[in-house]
Amino acid sequence: MMTNDEVTDLLRKAYSDEIETVMNYLTNSIVLEGVSAEEVRESLETDIQEELGHAEMIGQRLKQLDERPPASYDFEARQEGLQPPEDSTDVLSVIDGVLEAEEDAISTYRNVISAARDADDPVTEDLGVTILADEEAHRTEFRGFKREYDN
Repeated sequence: MMTNDEVTDLLRKAYSDEIETVMNYLTNSIVLEGVSAEEVRESLETDIQEELGHAEMIGQRLKQLDERPPASYDFEARQEGLQPPEDSTDVLSVIDGVLEAEEDAISTYRNVISAARDADDPVTEDLGVTILADEEAHRTEFRGFKREYDN
């Protein structure tokens, strides 16, 4: 089974993004404080495990495609919006950062699905669909948090 470079490039990007998301969700879940931060912190803590699971699934798929997942030397940080806020009670900036990261992930997985379909790679396409559903659920949850803040 041969898949194309576009598919494996997108999978490597997705893998790196998931690992960066884990790091930023972990840091924000530790740094955020205050009464209003509790629900968001708990959600981030739960999502860390899901995002790590996504990275594992993508890494395994890359191996099946005879490719290697990226390691730290291959890594380039990109999630400016998810950097922890100066003010540890600034929950809204974290919510906005999460929404930005989820939009990016949703876009990436839509591209994975499309590229895998074009490459006649139904296994990768299915993986993309599975993870896309999780990312859309995270986005919905954090949109709810944002609505509470906008009121």
